[in-house]
Amino acid sequence: MQSYDPYDALPQVPAFTVTSDSFSNLEPFTLSQYSGKLGVPGGLDESPQLSWSGAPEGTKSFAVTMFDPDAPTGSGFWHWAAFNIPATVSSLPADASNRHELPAGTVELANDAGFRGFAGAAPPAGHGPHRYMVVVHAVDVESLDVSADAAPAFLGFNLFTHTLARARIVGLAEVAAQ
Repeated sequence: MQSYDPYDALPQVPAFTVTSDSFSNLEPFTLSQYSGKLGVPGGLDESPQLSWSGAPEGTKSFAVTMFDPDAPTGSGFWHWAAFNIPATVSSLPADASNRHELPAGTVELANDAGFRGFAGAAPPAGHGPHRYMVVVHAVDVESLDVSADAAPAFLGFNLFTHTLARARIVGLAEVAAQ
């Protein structure tokens, strides 16, 4: 597992709290959060349950992302990017992406695997543990002007100037060498 933290290069903003019933911070994901679509046997590609609190005053919407900075790509791997989540929302149920239970108005982008929605963890077999940074971004506008066809990195570029605060939780995943 590498020590690189992509959020170190971004403007420092206040933190708020995010928790999950699906996994604990810096603990392994369950098989539900692994990716069967990307070849992990038994993986279900279920987006994790998330609850957040303490977003700052002025929050007008939220974005939720999941990024693997340890992917052997030179640029990491975006597993999930959803935005324009209304400011009145403070949680997402488990598997909200697959079950289409995201709040009205939410936009999900295609992940780096090429499909819209949540792609579970799928580190290469034998590559060691990977960190999956699940981040809830408190946003200063109700609606980000980002096309539904944009890449998650472009969403990140827009969040660069619109994030008031971030809540982070990190899941771990590893696939043994075969």
